[in-house]
Amino acid sequence: MTPSKEAALDMMDRIEGAAKALSRLGRPEVAVVLGSGLSGVLPLEGERKLSFNEIPGFPVPTVAGHVGEVAVGTVEGREVLVQRGRIHYYEGYDLAEVVIPVRAYAILGVKTLIITNASGGIADGFLPGDLVLICDHINMMGANPLRGPNLDRLGPRFPDMSAAYDPGLRERAKEVAARLGIELKEGVYLATMGPSYETPAEIRAFKALGADLVGMSTVPEVIAACHAGMRVLGISCVTNYAAGIAKQPLSHEEVIETTRRKAAELSQLLSALIPQL
Repeated sequence: MTPSKEAALDMMDRIEGAAKALSRLGRPEVAVVLGSGLSGVLPLEGERKLSFNEIPGFPVPTVAGHVGEVAVGTVEGREVLVQRGRIHYYEGYDLAEVVIPVRAYAILGVKTLIITNASGGIADGFLPGDLVLICDHINMMGANPLRGPNLDRLGPRFPDMSAAYDPGLRERAKEVAARLGIELKEGVYLATMGPSYETPAEIRAFKALGADLVGMSTVPEVIAACHAGMRVLGISCVTNYAAGIAKQPLSHEEVIETTRRKAAELSQLLSALIPQL
């Protein structure tokens, strides 16, 4: 057996071990990943939870604003898994490790993944505090979580990404938001490796490529979710203007503060949407 095949078996063991531990919390079909500053967005009824370091095989987040726990409970009677905090490539983990949680949810039986993040606004008219449905992405991280031997139990060698962000879920989210009076914009998210923020020249280049939003997460998890056959809905909270658009310097504190201000609105949207999925 080649070293790469041994590594793939070891990774599958980690994913299955994590899924087995999570099965003690329940077997929901909907999972929500809450990004920077958003960990308190979705309260659950009858919550059971485990911290990342209590789940075998899970990496542990090291960034402020990322709690690092998985909870299962109900929202309006619908069982849902909520991941509070996430792992980033820039923390030093391999992308294959970054997506262990999402892949464990697939083994657990999750069919629908709602993924949230904080982003910088690039497109004209995208303002701090806006909630944006992600309709597509551009991967500028220089890597792919599916690199290496394919994990056949999870999905095919060459997964289709032409509708990575499910059009039907986006339409349902728009309907719910309209009923609640919540404005939802729509745009293309571009992911960089980080952890440094982008330069003004990079932002001009990203805008020319068609990016409306920029951040340092989400894309690896969405690739892994699509590989495993999940339906994906992405919602981004614009926390700041991207570099060069506004004069003030960028800071992580601004990101956390803006997401906390939008938490109630996002919580209202998710609480109304999840029972309909």
